[in-house]
Amino acid sequence: METKEIICSDLPVPPGEYLEEIIEELGISKNELAQRMNRPAPKLSAIFKGAKAITPDTALQLEKVVGVPAHIWTGLEADYRLTLARQNEILEQKRLKEEIKLVTKFRYADLVKLNIIKKRTRPTDKILELHKFFGVTALKTIYNLPRYQTAFRFGGGKKQKASSEAITSWLRIGELKAQKQFLPAFDKNRFKKSIQEIRSLTAREPDKFQDELRQKLADSGVVLVLCPHLPGTFVQGATFWLGKNKAVIMMTIRGKWADIFWFSLFHELGHILLHDCNSVFLETDSTESARDEKEDEADQYAAETLIPSSKFELFIKEGNFYKDNIIQFANEVQIPPGIVVGRLQHEKYIKNEWHNDLRIRYDWT
Repeated sequence: METKEIICSDLPVPPGEYLEEIIEELGISKNELAQRMNRPAPKLSAIFKGAKAITPDTALQLEKVVGVPAHIWTGLEADYRLTLARQNEILEQKRLKEEIKLVTKFRYADLVKLNIIKKRTRPTDKILELHKFFGVTALKTIYNLPRYQTAFRFGGGKKQKASSEAITSWLRIGELKAQKQFLPAFDKNRFKKSIQEIRSLTAREPDKFQDELRQKLADSGVVLVLCPHLPGTFVQGATFWLGKNKAVIMMTIRGKWADIFWFSLFHELGHILLHDCNSVFLETDSTESARDEKEDEADQYAAETLIPSSKFELFIKEGNFYKDNIIQFANEVQIPPGIVVGRLQHEKYIKNEWHNDLRIRYDWT
C-alpha cells in the first residue's frame, strides 16, 4: 500500500480522520478494525473523533493491522495536540485582551505599590497577575461570586463615586490575609466577654494596643486585618466570615481620627454579635450610601458600647459642651474625650471644628 503524504495545516485535524481514509481503502469497517486490534469499539470511536490520543502502544497495533508505521501515527498525534495547543493559546490571548480594560478598575497599579501582586509590563501579564490574586481563570467570574456581591451593590451607581471593582480588590486583600491566620473556632461567649477589655484599649496609642487588640479578637476566633486604603473604595471597614468558625474584621487606615477608628471597629463588632455569618457588611464614609436596618443596628451598638445612652442623654440635657465639661464627662464614662467630641460633632450638638484639639490622630505603621 502506498503511504500518503500528510500536509499539516493550522487547523487541528485528528489522526482518526486519516485512519478512516486508510481503512476505507483497505475495505475494513470500524468494527472489524476493533476486532483485529482486540480493542473495544467505543475506545476506537474516541480515537476517530480526536477525543482520545493515539498512544505508542496503539500506534504499534495500527502498524500491524493497517501497515502504516507507528512513528507516523505518533507524529500525527503530536502534530494534532500541538496545533490544538496553539489554537487554545490564541483563544486565550484573545480572551485576555478582552479583559485589559479591567486592569485599572481592579486597581492593579495600587496592588503593585502595596507589594501584593507582581509588577508586569505586558497588559496580558497584568491580567494573569490579577487572576492569581483573585484565584479565578477570568475576571468576569468575579462579578458573580457571592462573597463580592455586596461590593457590586454598593458601588457603581449613578450617584456613587465608589468603584465596585476597587472594593472587591480591597476585600480580597483582607480575605487572603485572614486565610493565613490559624485561630480557634469562633466562641461567641468569649467574644462578648472581650468587648469591655477592647473598649479599655481606646485610651492607648496605636503601637501600644494593636497587638493586644489582635490577640483578644483572635482568642475568640476573630481575625483583625488592618488594610491600606485603596482609591475608589470609600470604605472604613468590613465584616465577613470564612466558614462558620472564623469571623473577619477589616479596617482601613484611610481615616486617621482615633474616634472614627474606634466607632468603626465597634460597628463591625456589632455585626458579628448581632447578624448572621452569611453576609458581607461594608461600612462606608460616603453620605450617599444606602443604609439598611442591620447597618443602623450596628451603629446603635457601637454608640451604646462606647458611650452608654443613659449617661449621654443626661450630658446632653445639661447642654454644657465646653472643653472642661467634655473632659469631665469622658472621665466619668472612662473613654477618651476625643470620642465624646466625635459623637457630639456627628450628632450635630457642636460644630465640626469645635474642640478638635481633644481629638487625636493615629499615625499608623
